[in-house]
Amino acid sequence: MRALLVFLFSAVALPGVCCAQPYFAPGQTDPKPEGKTWVAVESMSDEFDGEKLDSKKWHGDPKAKGWGWLGRPPGLFKEDSITLEDGMMNVTVGVLDQPVTINGNEFKYHGAIVRSVAPGRVGDFFECRMKANHTEMSSTFWLITPIGVNPRQELDIQECVGKTSDLTKPWGRNWNQIFHSNTIVHFPGKPEERIQVQNSTKPETENWEKFYIYSAWWKSKREIQFFLDGKLQYTLDPTVDWDKPAYIQMAIETYDWNPVPEDGGLIASSPLAERKTQYDWVRTWRLK
Repeated sequence: MRALLVFLFSAVALPGVCCAQPYFAPGQTDPKPEGKTWVAVESMSDEFDGEKLDSKKWHGDPKAKGWGWLGRPPGLFKEDSITLEDGMMNVTVGVLDQPVTINGNEFKYHGAIVRSVAPGRVGDFFECRMKANHTEMSSTFWLITPIGVNPRQELDIQECVGKTSDLTKPWGRNWNQIFHSNTIVHFPGKPEERIQVQNSTKPETENWEKFYIYSAWWKSKREIQFFLDGKLQYTLDPTVDWDKPAYIQMAIETYDWNPVPEDGGLIASSPLAERKTQYDWVRTWRLK
């Protein structure tokens, strides 16, 4: 199956990356300007064919390089939740053996965050092939500027959860079957000034049921195009110049608007295979 997908998604192989350009569905026009060519950014691309995470490309330690975010309680980021197997990067969620308290916050569950070592920039095209976990926790693919940048800019390409319930905020009850994207400007210490632009569409199945290709072209400072399975879905104008270098993030976390039931919900009861968010590959492209 993997060989067939490589054939479908590729033209001429490049070192370290299986394809010669981003994936576009049949009938979808490649939006690159005339005379330009897509070139793989190998430092931000990975087929995950090794036995462990490539430390030259990715950080699995949530505290690496001063990031410091340990997860949103009650979900703790743990590096040992990340494994590579059968050409996939897996993040497996579960219940901690014992709850832990860090900085006054109690953590009961574990996920992980994987961050790129290198930043992306205006003009880059980002894509991943991902299958969400089937629990109350998230599955995501996004970028953000580092701590210390003010204001911070966050580009969410895909953000979903595996299970919603009556406990979920009404606006989020379709987030188990969604392609959802944001641009967010964060003003440290001034949450009331936050600027958020968002859009979404509905995939054919719930996100955990199959792999989807989620992608975005950071076309310019004021235009970002979003694709689902190689088809253009919508374009966002962040309303401010979106031009600061930003790092890929793949975070599997808990949300307060989709709370985990007291008994642990599907995090506690789902079979192992359904507690995994799987990333088949991540690819980043730059025009030359």
